[in-house]
Amino acid sequence: MAKLKVNPLTRGLLTVTWLATASLVAVAQPVPYPGAPMPQGPGEFVVRQAEGAPTLSIGGTVIPYKEVTLAAQLPGRVTYLAGIEGDKFKKGDLLVALDDAELLAKRRALLAQMASADAQLRNAGMQYSREIYSPRSKTPPGGMAVPNLFDQMFTRPMESFMGERSEGAELSADLYASGTQIEQARSALMALQADLQALDSKLRDARSIAPFDGVIVRKSIEVGDTMQPRQPLLTFADVEYLQVDIDVPSRLRPGLREGMMINAELDVTHERVPVRVAQIFPMADAQRHTVKVKLDLPQGVSEPGMYVRVMVPDFSATERGNPVIPASAIRYNGSLPGVYVLDDQGRPNLRLVRLGERQPDGMVNVLSGLRPGERILGDPPPGVAAGWSSGAAPGPGPGPGR
Repeated sequence: MAKLKVNPLTRGLLTVTWLATASLVAVAQPVPYPGAPMPQGPGEFVVRQAEGAPTLSIGGTVIPYKEVTLAAQLPGRVTYLAGIEGDKFKKGDLLVALDDAELLAKRRALLAQMASADAQLRNAGMQYSREIYSPRSKTPPGGMAVPNLFDQMFTRPMESFMGERSEGAELSADLYASGTQIEQARSALMALQADLQALDSKLRDARSIAPFDGVIVRKSIEVGDTMQPRQPLLTFADVEYLQVDIDVPSRLRPGLREGMMINAELDVTHERVPVRVAQIFPMADAQRHTVKVKLDLPQGVSEPGMYVRVMVPDFSATERGNPVIPASAIRYNGSLPGVYVLDDQGRPNLRLVRLGERQPDGMVNVLSGLRPGERILGDPPPGVAAGWSSGAAPGPGPGPGR
């Protein structure tokens, strides 16, 4: 095969032309001026500062909207228990019943006493009516026929004529005595009625009724247990609506108001949910210097007793200066979080960082390890690899001969 012969002069011209073209291409590339931001390539993220007022994460507990502890009001044995933890009941349902046989016996005895007192009251009324229509003052005393007749015809008329006897006064005295018997019988009946009301109240205390729709969240008894007054029976709660109970430092109290919407993070799922400030207690704790705050949770996101972190705004602090990065940029080496930081040549270097709280928009605060303006990989691919970077500028290397 014949070789192509090139004239030396032509070869020199081709070389000069190629060098000139390369120089023009190099001149066409933009050269960043000193201090200018590096252009952001695909998959890169420029670290920036967080915006807005800082927030403080405060732990709280999920509580039911309404919760009551039913306790024994009188001694007795448990004869009925409606259910166990988790069972639902409507308002007015019977939950616990104590033995009330002794109380029922006392009630029957009181009813018998009330019937006797009512009979005495009716008898006193009849005696009063008798004094009105047939006064005893005009009734002759009993005795033999001749002396009784003598008293009616001579003794009593003579006493009335001489002023030694007043039938009107005797009639008034007899009416007053009959009226007193009526009042005494009525008072005795009212006292028995009051005793019956007190006994009925004790009978009601022997039965624990559901005060609202809810579930049993804790029971402390079983059927057959002997109870004493003030001993807890069970805890009943309305778990359809839940709240978060937190203790807020006093300095954060001015930044909260009822009806305000803030964010909370569930401890189990790490889900961010909005919560509403429902109640702010008017007085701070004298020892801890905190204010109790209750917040409404959305339905179906948590359970009573679970832990929740509430992001309370801290308007008394200065504007936050910590940088933020997307959560997708974080990679863990064991339990140590790190991000891939790009150098001036675009090479990734894995650097340890210290993370803060997570923001609602998916960003994460970085407490240390990064500075605003640095470039990182927003979502490092699986194949990326690099050495650890401390983030400090490299010092001068050893000189010749060292």
